[in-house]
Amino acid sequence: MNILSIQSHVAYGHVGHAASTFPLQRLGHEVWQVPTVVFSNHLGYGAKRGRVVTAAEAEVLVDGLDEVGALAACDAVLSGYLGDKALGATVLRAVEKVREHRPGAIFCCDPVMGDVDEGLYVNADIPDYVRREMVPAADLLTPNIFELAQLTGQRIGDMSDAAAAARGLLELGPKLILVTSVPGEDEPERQISMLAITATEAWLVSTPHMMLAPTVKGTGDMVAALFLGHYLGAATAGQALSKTAAAVHGVLAETVRTGARELLIVEAQEKLLGDQTLFPATQLR
Repeated sequence: MNILSIQSHVAYGHVGHAASTFPLQRLGHEVWQVPTVVFSNHLGYGAKRGRVVTAAEAEVLVDGLDEVGALAACDAVLSGYLGDKALGATVLRAVEKVREHRPGAIFCCDPVMGDVDEGLYVNADIPDYVRREMVPAADLLTPNIFELAQLTGQRIGDMSDAAAAARGLLELGPKLILVTSVPGEDEPERQISMLAITATEAWLVSTPHMMLAPTVKGTGDMVAALFLGHYLGAATAGQALSKTAAAVHGVLAETVRTGARELLIVEAQEKLLGDQTLFPATQLR
């Protein structure tokens, strides 16, 4: 399938497009990239070179894709890190253009804002814009627990909190919400979980928690892409969740084993296909 991806671009490291494009391609999807920032490296290294792409520049690229007929063949739009709030409007206009051609195209919004360890690392006006404008337009939303708290104003302490907050967000428009980085129910310090919730069902999967080097970023970007990629070809959200969990675990395990400073997405590419039996998702009642 064909996916329009609008998120960050770095020359070095694996975040944004560098964490999502190859996994999607390895799953057999075509990816068209529109950058929201162009940086030398991700923020995990501190200093960086480059700049935020303007909304006008990004829109020119989207218009160009439309002119050559690409958007008429687009099956999904994936958005991620926004360097500026105005780029959120660019994403929504791209979604509108795609849906003019293909009303059934999926919009997967990864509401990149921050995480529990680092706090908010986007402009302060972005969370409210994402909440008001992008969440209602999304079919699939993929927040971590910090981002879920930002979107709902609720404290997310455990699985029950995450499930309740996600169900509340469903009322705003999304059909499916994937919550990542949820503490495991049985062994919070040794397990990490993902929760997929729709209006009628909920699925849970847990994997071993692994300590990555401080410079390793982009796991959330990779998860969002893998879940979208597997979901496009899966019969249920549970199947997509199981495959995503196995794929992410495989990449992280190789990264930890070697002590790498970046996600070893290319080296562990065979793991990206996912093994549905490795971490089977459990349907919750």
